Amino acid sequence: MFEKTLPPEVAERRVCEARRMEIVGQLTGGVVHDFNNILTVITGTIEILEEAVADRADLASIAGLIAEAAARGAGLTSSLLAFARGQPSQPRNVNLNALLADASRLLRPTLGEQIEIDTRLASEISFALVDPSLLMTAILNLAVMARDTMPQGGKLIFEAGNTASERSGSDSEDEVSAVSHVMIAVNASGYGSAAAHDDRALIDLDTINEFVQQSDGHVDVVNQDGRTWSVKIYLPRAASSEVRSPARELAEGGDEAILVVEDDPLVRKYVVSQVRSLGYRTISAGDASEALRIIDNGEQIDLLFTDVVMPGPISGRQLAIAALNRRPGLRVLYTSGYAKNALVQEERLDADVLLLAKPYRKAELAKMIRTALGA
Repeated sequence: MFEKTLPPEVAERRVCEARRMEIVGQLTGGVVHDFNNILTVITGTIEILEEAVADRADLASIAGLIAEAAARGAGLTSSLLAFARGQPSQPRNVNLNALLADASRLLRPTLGEQIEIDTRLASEISFALVDPSLLMTAILNLAVMARDTMPQGGKLIFEAGNTASERSGSDSEDEVSAVSHVMIAVNASGYGSAAAHDDRALIDLDTINEFVQQSDGHVDVVNQDGRTWSVKIYLPRAASSEVRSPARELAEGGDEAILVVEDDPLVRKYVVSQVRSLGYRTISAGDASEALRIIDNGEQIDLLFTDVVMPGPISGRQLAIAALNRRPGLRVLYTSGYAKNALVQEERLDADVLLLAKPYRKAELAKMIRTALGA
């Protein structure tokens, strides 16, 4: 990293920028929370329509377009949540070639014609074990920082590849390399005058480095000549390249009693209908206070399925604690479109938490309910 004492005016400007970004992040999180509620209903209901019109090619095509649009919206809100830091880290197998290609497409209209983008993908690359939304956010941040260091234009190069470490202590085998990490590099080379590193370049590297370290990786930074720099992100290799698509799995149900707590009436009505369609008995509440009254009335409840962010003095997490004090054997499943600080420690989910992120499909809902009931 660049270790240097900043002039007072630069340090003050960075503090103001950090405060502004925190406010923007909070506003973003609130908007995304509401949008994810809407997407939850759209995603789930279009799935029902897809099944209903499966034998009508014209209608099935239209339903498929709506489903694709909803999926793109979900991807957008996921990236926005990562920016707002309101999304806990959820690592999974990620193809870095595909992720860099997506980043390049997103950035071409954003960075401007004065920035040339070159993407160099690996012919064969292992999958990384990382949260894709957080990694995409890190790459986009680096690209914007690179643009700000090249006011007269320049070249931005994305690279993906495997890194290797020597195996040792084998007399029967030739020395071979074992892939231990996968790597993403963001390289910037500006034209004309030297890049303005002091004011704008690499401001967010501490945040990026923190995320990468939490993913069991590391970051290397090289500043070569004042107008050329490179940031390399090393991430642990995934154990396999399997990428599962739970949305099409068989939805398994049951006959247990589930208390659904959701403040948005539209989402609550949708969730109750989906849970009932899986065979479960359902009771619903619009807030934590109503849910506690139901619990105190002695209703049979096997699972508390509650939103995290709700109006009023009692959050979903506090509701669960109060419910467990009353019924120690009760199972709990959380859902949220924005769970910042409520369920998260050091940007990861608390160890005892099961969270179903909005928006979700019926199969994902069914799977998480069974997981919670069996916990």
